[in-house]
Amino acid sequence: MRVVVFSHKPCWTSTSSPTGYATDGGFPFQMRAISELFDATTIVVPCSRGDRDGAPRDGAAPLQGHQLTVLPTTPPMGSGLRRKLQFPVWLLRNSATIIRAIRNADAVHAPIPGDVGTIGMVLAVVLRKPLFVRHCGNWLRPRTTAEHFWRWFVERFAGGRNVMLATGGTAEAPSAINPNVRWIFSTSMSEAELQLGESRCTPPPAAARLIIVCRQDKAKGTDTVIDSLPLLMQGLPGIGLDVVGDGDHLEALRNRAASLGISDRVVFHGKQNHEAVLRLLRAAHLFVYPTRASEGFPKVVLEALACGLPVVTTRVSVLPQLLADGAGILLDESVPAAVARAVSDALSDPDRYRRMSASAIETARGFSLERWRDTIGLALRGAWGTPLRAHA
Repeated sequence: MRVVVFSHKPCWTSTSSPTGYATDGGFPFQMRAISELFDATTIVVPCSRGDRDGAPRDGAAPLQGHQLTVLPTTPPMGSGLRRKLQFPVWLLRNSATIIRAIRNADAVHAPIPGDVGTIGMVLAVVLRKPLFVRHCGNWLRPRTTAEHFWRWFVERFAGGRNVMLATGGTAEAPSAINPNVRWIFSTSMSEAELQLGESRCTPPPAAARLIIVCRQDKAKGTDTVIDSLPLLMQGLPGIGLDVVGDGDHLEALRNRAASLGISDRVVFHGKQNHEAVLRLLRAAHLFVYPTRASEGFPKVVLEALACGLPVVTTRVSVLPQLLADGAGILLDESVPAAVARAVSDALSDPDRYRRMSASAIETARGFSLERWRDTIGLALRGAWGTPLRAHA
């Protein structure tokens, strides 16, 4: 069976990738897992040229997998309203590529939110192709008109040959309207990586190290962690913070650390690839993530748990479920005083810290890429009534 994937994920040319293309984040790992389900997988994504000097971009990972090919489109122009206004021009320019890809495929996979994925899922319904939609945003709290549309579409068309999975997880079903909408978790960790996790002991006060890994947007809470450091230094004089990831708010965060006189306590690592992120997590002692953003299923929290890191975070999306067995501390509000109090509590009780670390590893081991792939494969085979891959 041949599947075509439509995604807005920005990719770029790469001489070190078997397909000739690379990208960042969890997308390449999940696409590799998806490709293992099918005879052939084509990914339709906006692609730009790689670095002129041939050096890999920060955080880059190759797009590769079983019989996986990349069909590039031109990158949509701008962002926000400008991107929306210019999107019809982009669609017209790339229509031949899109139509050819969907006609040559037996089924369509559309990760959403995203404009390119939206085009893929709508065309799949129009052309009566078996459709697999994976909603990767915050399913429970749609805010924008587009988010309400995606939820309406998923609930309207789920069932039959249309497999609709919402990223997240609660005790209740995702939809009271359509029981065919099901939960799916998200991960970028293989079973082999999960088995490397080891439980931790509390660090000495002079060596305690916090870490946050995310796109550096204001809603993610990195500023709150930085503001908590002066409070924490009173009882943990050697405490430091690793900030991993780039984003529009990064320069403001650097300035904030400087204005507080703690630039020597905060290391800004920028965007890092998967292996480098894991190395930094293993060198830290506590993952602090006081997010206020609209989250789906933050993969980086699983990465932290897999490294044995207790997590301090907020009651957003699936995070309370991930910490339900005591793998960290949930904040009632995302403010510096609450963060400082939770960090102090976690690091001041060695027995509690060891229990949280052991629980973190146990929790993470239930969320491997292999289990993610097999869960999706079971749903697709059940709906489509045909083998996805010959001689698998």
